[in-house]
Amino acid sequence: MIKRVPIAALKVGMYITDLNNDWIPHNTQRKRGVIKKQETIEKIRQMGVEFVYIDASKGIDTQDSETAAEVDRRNESALQKAGEQSPGLRPHVPLAEEMVIAQQIHSQAQGLVGEFMNHAKVGGAIDVAPIHQLADELQHSVLRNANALSCLGRIREKDNYLLEHSVNLSVLMSLFGNYRSLSSDVLHQTIVGALLHDLGKILTPDEILHKPGRLTPEEFEVMKLHARHSRDILATTEGIGELTVITAAQHHERLDGTGYPEGLKGDEISEYGRMVAISDVYDAITADRVYHKGMTPTQGLKKLLEWSGSHLDPALVKQFIRCLGLYPVGSLVLLESGRLGVVVEANESDQRLPTVRVMYHTKFRMPITLDTIDLAKPGTQDRILRAEDPKEYKVDVRKFLL
Repeated sequence: MIKRVPIAALKVGMYITDLNNDWIPHNTQRKRGVIKKQETIEKIRQMGVEFVYIDASKGIDTQDSETAAEVDRRNESALQKAGEQSPGLRPHVPLAEEMVIAQQIHSQAQGLVGEFMNHAKVGGAIDVAPIHQLADELQHSVLRNANALSCLGRIREKDNYLLEHSVNLSVLMSLFGNYRSLSSDVLHQTIVGALLHDLGKILTPDEILHKPGRLTPEEFEVMKLHARHSRDILATTEGIGELTVITAAQHHERLDGTGYPEGLKGDEISEYGRMVAISDVYDAITADRVYHKGMTPTQGLKKLLEWSGSHLDPALVKQFIRCLGLYPVGSLVLLESGRLGVVVEANESDQRLPTVRVMYHTKFRMPITLDTIDLAKPGTQDRILRAEDPKEYKVDVRKFLL
């Protein structure tokens, strides 16, 4: 049986199935196996981990625990409660129309961020004007129909993670900032900060940055320096605002002080640092990496709730969930009819009734004619039962988002 155990109850001889620390980006340390030394427990504690998951059938058990199923039920309840309010953005143009523009912006964004990083790497003159224009175009697309860029954010490749992550993070910060009614200038600066938050990785050795296996503790310390490098480069770049620097500098800080580069605690982390930390963790844990299989969007939201309080700002996490919806774009959902569908558009009035693209019938275990269904449309009887993991049905959701 899989159980969640507090770090204080962790003992030598227990079998860890999940260190429950994916909120530490780039952490590729081994996450499974029997604890053989007390020193291992201390290292886990030093990382800021409060709970781990163990398999009681493969190692020592403990009464000071709760089952993974109980934890999931509590997270699901918290997710439903957090999602009671409707999302904040109402589409102004049809999805198909905005998708054409969004594809151009998304492609341009990856190229521009890559070009910006290359210029910075060789020490050449950096023109920030195109980045500012790009931030405005991203913002305008989100305001016209946020679902378009959200769909593209779910169509990603492991080999292009760095650039895709930067663009996705800027989209998430645009959604989040709009939901929280940030002023135009503040929102613009945070979007630019999201676009350039990983700029410091140009100073990370390629053998570490692109290492396919686990990083050693020493390599992880080198990787962590990228946040400080991002701050320093942006702080000396003409045309970059203070909030852009703060957003980029604080995206790995955590409330309990276990983050980096400065180990800031609580109110030492700015409002925008807390926002970008939530957005960054969500995008990272829902992406497939060489060393990490991405969670589903719904699983990712539940993990944000689980890590709230100690690592992530709980009030902002709840707002982030309301912003994305209970079933974020790209989620695979099971309908009451037995059909499977991919969420392609959020519902601005009721998070439980998005637009889905159905493609498979679980009762008959066979593909069905592709159909797009607005669950909020009068006369539509079908409803969502729950989110599903695409791996269980061998569904590639990317194929149904365009």
